[in-house]
Amino acid sequence: MADKRERYTSSRRAALCAGMVALAAALLLPQIAHAQSYPNRPVRLILPFGAGGVADVTARLVTEKLGEKLGQRFVIENMPGAGGINAARAVLSSPADGYTLALFSNGTAISVSLFKNQTFNPVTDFVPVSSMGYFDFIFVTKTGSPYGTLADIIKTAKEKPGALNIGTINVGSTQNLAAQLFKSTSGVDVTIVPFRSSPEVLIALLRGDVQMAIENYSAVQSHIADRAVTPVSSSGIMRTTFLPEVPTVKEAGGGNFEARSWNAIFAPKGTPPEVVATLNAALREVLDMPDLKKRALDLGIEARASSPEEILDRLKADVDKWAQVIERAGIAKQ
Repeated sequence: MADKRERYTSSRRAALCAGMVALAAALLLPQIAHAQSYPNRPVRLILPFGAGGVADVTARLVTEKLGEKLGQRFVIENMPGAGGINAARAVLSSPADGYTLALFSNGTAISVSLFKNQTFNPVTDFVPVSSMGYFDFIFVTKTGSPYGTLADIIKTAKEKPGALNIGTINVGSTQNLAAQLFKSTSGVDVTIVPFRSSPEVLIALLRGDVQMAIENYSAVQSHIADRAVTPVSSSGIMRTTFLPEVPTVKEAGGGNFEARSWNAIFAPKGTPPEVVATLNAALREVLDMPDLKKRALDLGIEARASSPEEILDRLKADVDKWAQVIERAGIAKQ
């Protein structure tokens, strides 16, 4: 009798275990199928910038290869607008299925503190996928001017407070805030002059209206090649690969300075983890391709993937960092 009861209990346990396994498999099946079939139609990547800039160029380089890798087109959509609000709304209003993605940048981190009407939180409303590229800014002076090094700028600025001007693009841009940070870390009194575009910054430098400019490498590359401007420093922690002879701001006596920008792909909150994993794995392969790395480096971009956690940590750190710079500089919310 006891043997019979024991056999019955064992059979019941086996049936229960089998049922649980079947249930788990049924629950996982849609996710596995989704991961295996993704992407099965074109994917949109929405940029908060116009065409032709560093972010746009980076995105087009990467998505071309990403499309080849995953067998579907990745379509770039440019939606410029203050604070990236237009682009973020477009992504958040789309299904969280991996077919509408957002490009975030260092500017996204800045926008949290800069714009009073920002209706989204990049940290909590989105999930990170991977970084695409990192890039430093170049400090340049007019060739033949008295300012052949960053040390010359710092020395003159300390001897003659308020006498020197630094040109950047618009207030609140990373270049503009990098100038504010430079004032703080180097302890100099200079006037930061914002312009609407990179060409206007360079014209002002060559005309002598500003004594130094802070810009993307792609914006000053041809002027460096023509020897019209002299690169006196780069903004990262380490020297750049494309201008290895140029010291960092910290090396040149500018204090504990670092201002590096980045581009990354994020997806709306709720996007299936397996879709994020598929994209991250593909991006790691694509961004490690030698031809893509070279094309990006020619533009001053270090093409490099990251884990989702790494780029989220970078976003959070930059939100805090630039909030302090904005507050210290007394920049009003826009």
